[in-house]
Amino acid sequence: MFRKLLPLLAGICLSLVTYSAYAQSAQVSLSMQDASLERVMKEVERQTGYLLVYHENIDLQQTVSVDIQNVSVTEALNEICSGRNVSYRLSGSNISLYPMVDKSLASRLVRGCVTDVAGQPVIGASVMLEGTTNGVITDIDGNYQIEISGTSAMFKVECLGYEPVQVEVGDRTVVNVTMTETSLALEGTVVTALGIRRSEKALNYNVQQVDNSAVTTVKDANFINSLSGKIAGVTINASSSGVGGESKVVMRGTKGISQSSNALYVIDGVPMYTMSDNSSTDYGSRGRTEAIADLNPEDIESISVLTGAAAAALYGSHASNGAIIVTTKKGSEGKIEVTVSSNTEVMTPFMLPSFQNRYGNQAGVAASWGDKLLSHNYMGYDPARDFFQVGVTGTETVTVSAGNKHNQTYASASAVDSRGIVPNNGYHRYNFSFRNTTSLLQDKLSLDVSAQYVIQSDRNMVNQGIYSNPLVPVYLYPRGEDWEYAKIYEQYDPTRKIMIQNWEWMGKGGIEWDNPYWTAYRNLRDNNKQRYMLSAGLNWDILDWLKLSGRVRVDNTDNDYTEKEYATTNPTLTEGSSNGYYQIERSKERQTYADVTLLVNKRFGADWTLNANLTASISDIRRDVFSNRGGIREDGLPNLFNVFQLDNNTAKRSQSGWREQVQSVLGSVEVGYKGTYYLTMTGRNDWPSQLAGPHSVKSSFFYPSIGGSIVISEMFDMPDCIDFLKVRGSWASVGLPFARFIANPTYKWNNSTGAWETAKSYPMYDLKPEKTNSWEVGLTLKAFEGLSLDVSYYDTRTFNQTFDSQLSVSSGYTALYVQTGNVRNRGVELSLGYEHQWGIFGWNSNYTFSTNHNEVLELMENYTHPETGNVISLDQLKVGGFANAAFVLTPGGTLGDLYTTVDLNRDEFGNVYVDKDGNISRNAEIGYRKLGSVFSKANMAWNNDFNVGNLNFGFLISARLGGIVYSATQARLDNFGVSEASALARDNGGVMVDGYSIDPYKWYSVVGADSGIPQYYTYDATNVRLQEAHIGYTIPRRKLGGLMDITLSLVGRNLWMIYCKAPFDPESIATAGNYYQGIDSFMMPSTRNVGFSLRLKF
Repeated sequence: MFRKLLPLLAGICLSLVTYSAYAQSAQVSLSMQDASLERVMKEVERQTGYLLVYHENIDLQQTVSVDIQNVSVTEALNEICSGRNVSYRLSGSNISLYPMVDKSLASRLVRGCVTDVAGQPVIGASVMLEGTTNGVITDIDGNYQIEISGTSAMFKVECLGYEPVQVEVGDRTVVNVTMTETSLALEGTVVTALGIRRSEKALNYNVQQVDNSAVTTVKDANFINSLSGKIAGVTINASSSGVGGESKVVMRGTKGISQSSNALYVIDGVPMYTMSDNSSTDYGSRGRTEAIADLNPEDIESISVLTGAAAAALYGSHASNGAIIVTTKKGSEGKIEVTVSSNTEVMTPFMLPSFQNRYGNQAGVAASWGDKLLSHNYMGYDPARDFFQVGVTGTETVTVSAGNKHNQTYASASAVDSRGIVPNNGYHRYNFSFRNTTSLLQDKLSLDVSAQYVIQSDRNMVNQGIYSNPLVPVYLYPRGEDWEYAKIYEQYDPTRKIMIQNWEWMGKGGIEWDNPYWTAYRNLRDNNKQRYMLSAGLNWDILDWLKLSGRVRVDNTDNDYTEKEYATTNPTLTEGSSNGYYQIERSKERQTYADVTLLVNKRFGADWTLNANLTASISDIRRDVFSNRGGIREDGLPNLFNVFQLDNNTAKRSQSGWREQVQSVLGSVEVGYKGTYYLTMTGRNDWPSQLAGPHSVKSSFFYPSIGGSIVISEMFDMPDCIDFLKVRGSWASVGLPFARFIANPTYKWNNSTGAWETAKSYPMYDLKPEKTNSWEVGLTLKAFEGLSLDVSYYDTRTFNQTFDSQLSVSSGYTALYVQTGNVRNRGVELSLGYEHQWGIFGWNSNYTFSTNHNEVLELMENYTHPETGNVISLDQLKVGGFANAAFVLTPGGTLGDLYTTVDLNRDEFGNVYVDKDGNISRNAEIGYRKLGSVFSKANMAWNNDFNVGNLNFGFLISARLGGIVYSATQARLDNFGVSEASALARDNGGVMVDGYSIDPYKWYSVVGADSGIPQYYTYDATNVRLQEAHIGYTIPRRKLGGLMDITLSLVGRNLWMIYCKAPFDPESIATAGNYYQGIDSFMMPSTRNVGFSLRLKF
């Protein structure tokens, strides 16, 4: 049947196609004057075969005049309908006439997204329909929607900090806008807590933001050091461990008596915790790196610094000291972009003590208190020239960015290889990163995944100290001896059939030291780390004003540390073994973080806005360490390093670990009115595992914050010179749990007895979390088309501090913890900037100033002793120090007060007592005598960048005012007679003290002995330096056939110490821990870096 119908159907279709083709090809000729539309269209029907269909609202009696000859149907209909508010459509064999819609009166909904040139959303931008009062504000994602009429509409888009944009809408329903920052950079958006972007207008606390250039123009392997001097209120001290070493970052003063005061690091909204131990102090010399140093600076998009507790309230207890928020790069929409960069820097010692080489030593005596050297025995030894080498750091990076509207990808690979300024010291790091962002379900759902892999190793990372530190023999080497002989650091022993140390000075001079080259090549400390970080985030735009997001991040590190002391090393280091010493330590660190956040960004009418979020999060961190260490047994094989070689009688085996978890619920609400008044409230409740023990009366704690800001320039008509003016204020309370294990009974393995021991601290009950309450007020001003000013005043109090009171308790206990400490910090932060472009010349200048006053308000007052019931007050507490210098806390003092415990004997007038033989002596019964505080009184910096066309150059001058430092190194140099000061004293015939000339040897053998009497080796820490300088030129791609941009640069860091009275760099530190800042004991010198960089951007 179907086969019979098929020819019929084909014939019908062919007829219709033929008819349609004929109708469309028909020619129309009309010559009619004042005829009705109905009559004209009937004539068209007759000539073309089309059938007329018309809308009931069409007036067929209106008159038409037309005169056309042999034109197409379309041309005829255009002529007939022209000017008559009539439109037509040809459909098959029909002509449909219908009223023309007046597009100027039609209403439709237009939506879109406002972003900056980097693709980041612009929050709070005003989208206005020109000529009307109709307008909206973009939400937290930069989105907007507005109802308009007509096709001639124009949008005017404005936002503080961006150039205004005018956009013609036409007949579009989606209008996306890209805004460019103004030279004034008035007010944009910043990344704040949980990685959420907020309008700067609404912020009620101090947030400072820098872009990628701050850490890549003059690079440091640990990018944190590149921020020094560029942010007000932040003190950054680089480690003496060298390239890749840990940094000490303190915001608004030291707060904790026993807990760390270092800032929290946050990567893409997720906290990153530093779990490894700090570098060695006292006699140890092991330097360390840190978790944040593993990041590749080229992967960083921007850095926001939240200095106040209010700013970091949503991050919880670890952010009570402030937070550094790092936002990493994503892929960008558009063509593939490849960047290749190479940076090579050479390093030399920046500051060294002043040595002498004109006085020698007596035969067989280590100290250089011998006669003046003559031409025949003058060796001319100079540590700077004869031992230190030129260090080199090379950094190579390749980044790739690509994507379209719905999918963006970023990938990078980087290598850092460094040779230190002392022999056989090195640092290596290799980074690989990948990130992909995908939009799904018509951009309602977005998935962001990333992965990073880090391989890092270092050898002989030394910070300071006596043991295994090559600087000790380098600095103290007898000046009458030949240094070339010391370079032959080993020789063959035919009896033992091994290479043994060549060093005649072992055990001499009252100091434990080895040949410095033996220390470098035969005392090996190797660190090997592998780390991977995986993260995923999912964002769902449920409604235009409602979003749900979730994130998870895993950060795992495996680290192997080995220490090998070869046979004939100083027996103090090998624990008495003549065959050597071996240690292996393996640690595993695991961090898991996850959160779910509900975000609300809603506008109510034309005036009110609401931004709110509710978050639940969990953070789980753990660390496990296993180690074996000890001397190689005497019947073992020398220099064979494995655990089977260890002497079972003396070997120390350790297995330790801990786990901490914090479960949290947090939220914030921000209400805005007319883009002028903003009120923000936050609240967070934590359930930390430290509070879960039987001695803790609380299982959680809640801490809130509240703040507001008023944009004065929106309230009143300001003078033309003032572009923007805002005042702000906030108050916050942040909780911090006490240290782990205090609330739980713990046990410790005793290697000596081979048995478990119970905790030695007296049981504590009614444990409370540590609290930090702070408030701040501030002002932000933009004026004179380029001038910016931001100033803040803050007051912070940290109380309920848990520390060892050092009070006596019954036998069986060695510590009694109390919760009574109260510390106050208050100060001012100021940032003053100017930016302007005059044709091809531009200048960007920024001055930062900060001052902080630290004060211990209370140690312990009216405390009831838990055993005796006595009421006790504590007026001083020793918390650290070195040799004869001690950090002692007292009410009214600071957490950085340094005291001496020894002085010279003095007469009744206070003058140094000199006996009849010209000798002086020590008095060790003085108690504690204050020398000053290691904290600075103020810090300031002046950063300048200039550009002339494609040429750019700049410099950074930084200054630290006040505070003291103590150099045990200088004391040792004086005591051994190798310092320039000791030589000058001999040249002058004595040391003048209280009007008397004292024999230099008698003076320095007492004053410089045992790391010295501190008051004679304490120095003003004030210093001014040229911290950074750079000059570069960019060859644009238009001059290279459109292939790429090439940027060539010369860079330098620590180029010139303009002013400093200390014998070492006061800004260098041995450890990021508390109570060792400002102490130098053979500290590795900071370095002067000069380098060349090349950047190719395809």
